[in-house]
Amino acid sequence: MADVINVSVNLEAFSQAISAIQALRSSVSRVFDCLKDGMRNKETLEGREKAFIAHFQDNLHSVNRDLNELERLSNLVGKPSENHPLHNSGLLSLDPVQDKTPLYSQLLQAYKWSNKLQYHAGLASGLLNQQSLKRSANQMGVSAKRRPKAQPTTLVLPPQYVDDVINRIDRMFPEMSIQLSRPNGTSAMLLVTLGKVLKVIVVMRSLFIDRTIVKGYNENVYTEDGKVSILESCVTDHATTALLHYQLPQMPDVVVRSFMTWLRSYIKLFQAPCQRCGKFLQDGLPPTWRDFRTLEAFHDTCRQ
Repeated sequence: MADVINVSVNLEAFSQAISAIQALRSSVSRVFDCLKDGMRNKETLEGREKAFIAHFQDNLHSVNRDLNELERLSNLVGKPSENHPLHNSGLLSLDPVQDKTPLYSQLLQAYKWSNKLQYHAGLASGLLNQQSLKRSANQMGVSAKRRPKAQPTTLVLPPQYVDDVINRIDRMFPEMSIQLSRPNGTSAMLLVTLGKVLKVIVVMRSLFIDRTIVKGYNENVYTEDGKVSILESCVTDHATTALLHYQLPQMPDVVVRSFMTWLRSYIKLFQAPCQRCGKFLQDGLPPTWRDFRTLEAFHDTCRQ
C-alpha cells in the first residue's frame, strides 16, 4: 500500500506536529481566557493592572513559542510525492473554495438537463412510432399497386362526433360560450366568448385545432380592419404556443378540452395579478401568459 501511495513523510515529526498544534490551541485559549477574566485578586487598581499585564505577556510568549515550534516541525514533516493515487480527479478536493470551483453545481445542472433531454426524446420516439413512418427493405421492393396505403383514422372524424365533443365542452364551462359553425364544408369554426373580456376564433380541421385568433370583446370578429392591438397579439401568440404544447394525436378530444381549459383562464385577464412580481400592469399590459399546468398568470417578462 505504501508503494502505491508513495508518500515520503516523517511520521515521527508528523506526530510531534500534531502535539504542537494542540499546544498552540491551548496557548491561544489561555490568552482569550485571560482577556475574559480581566483584573482580579488584587486590592489596589495598580496591583491588578500589573498582575494582568504580566499574565497576559506570559500567555503571549507561550503562543509565540508554540508557533515557532510548529513551524520548525512543519519543515521536518516532508511533502507527498507528485504522483497522486487518484490521478487528475483526485486534485478536485485540494481547492475547497466553492466560488472558484463550481464544478458540483455545473455537473448537477448538466445531469438535470440530460434527464430532461432523455425524457423528451422518449416522448418523441413514442409519437413517431405511433405514426408508422418506418419502411422496411421488403416494402421498398413491393410495387405501388400492391403496397397498402395507411388510411388516417384520427384525422377524419364524422361531424356529429365533433359537434358532440364541442357541446360537452360548452356545458363544462358555463361562463364561456362556444358557437360552432361550418362556413367551408365540414371544417368547423368556433367562436369562443370569454365573459366580457375576449373573443377567440378557433379554426378546426376535424377535431384538430389549426389556428386561433384573439379579438377584443367589442370588436367585429367577422371583418379584418388591419388593426391589431399589442394585447391581442400577445394573447394570440400565447394561444399558438399552447396549441404546440397540447399535442396528443391519439386523443384529440383530450387536446381540445385541455386547450379550452387553458383558454378559460383568460376570463380573469384584468383581475389576476402576476404571480412573480405581484403587479397588475407592466409596461401598460396585464399578465398575458398562463402557465400550461397551473394556469397561473404571469407577465411575459416575468415567466422566464
